[in-house]
Amino acid sequence: MPPSLEASSALGGASTTNGPSQPVVALGTQSRLPEFALTGKVVLVSGGARGLGLTQAEALLEAGAIVYALDRLEEPSPDFGRIQKRATDELNTKLEYRRIDVRDTENLNKIITEIADQEGRMDGLVAAAGIQQETTALEYTAKDANTMFDVNVTGVFMTSQAVAKQMIRFGTGGSIVMIASMSGTIANRGLICPAYNASKAAVIQLGRNLASEWGMHGIRVNTISPGYIVTAMVEQLFVEFPERQVEWPKQNMLGRLSKPNEYRGAAVFLISDASSFMTGSDLRMDGGHAAW
Repeated sequence: MPPSLEASSALGGASTTNGPSQPVVALGTQSRLPEFALTGKVVLVSGGARGLGLTQAEALLEAGAIVYALDRLEEPSPDFGRIQKRATDELNTKLEYRRIDVRDTENLNKIITEIADQEGRMDGLVAAAGIQQETTALEYTAKDANTMFDVNVTGVFMTSQAVAKQMIRFGTGGSIVMIASMSGTIANRGLICPAYNASKAAVIQLGRNLASEWGMHGIRVNTISPGYIVTAMVEQLFVEFPERQVEWPKQNMLGRLSKPNEYRGAAVFLISDASSFMTGSDLRMDGGHAAW
């Protein structure tokens, strides 16, 4: 996801109707696109307490997955409780929260092992935890740069490693999705964030390397590179920098900014068997920003 950003149609357990006299049409079932179904699968979402991570967690729940959100926040966002209740009452699955900082490798491995032991399996990970800092290269301190890389690269690496160990232990394979950014491919015009962009480029390359090592275990590893996403945080940013609200949409081929829910389908696609022959790839969803 681009700097300064956070971290409906339903697949799986959710369904839609074609009118009062029409039967229910449910995607992700035995009769409708079964390859998208995640029923009973256990998926972790780091950075899942709010923003893009929580939005993707809800999509995974709708596809039938059991989801554990990992985050360093003491309490998840207010939306978390609503989605958690929906998971139990409406979707016949569950959403759980575990507080952890991805830099705490020892406890990270402990928590992920406990989840795997409790559920008896480990099927997927969406690694969405990340931080951002907008500072010029000449003013960046080594401490700030190391913190950026520690969370955005090492944290993603260690979370993926911990999940992969459980997948290998159960011998069932699985799918790991790491949230990168279009900023790992391009330098954002008018946005000064050298360490963030470098960290996201590293995530894309990390994904390729993990895919090459873990394919033999049936583990697929891919990345998603979102474009600019309008969140509450970004709307506040536009108050401070109103010119960005005008200029950013002009920098992609669709002439607008994206919303978190536009990445729901990507998470379900990459975690599910719908992408069973896809690994080592970056799914860039940036409105054509990097294709000019």
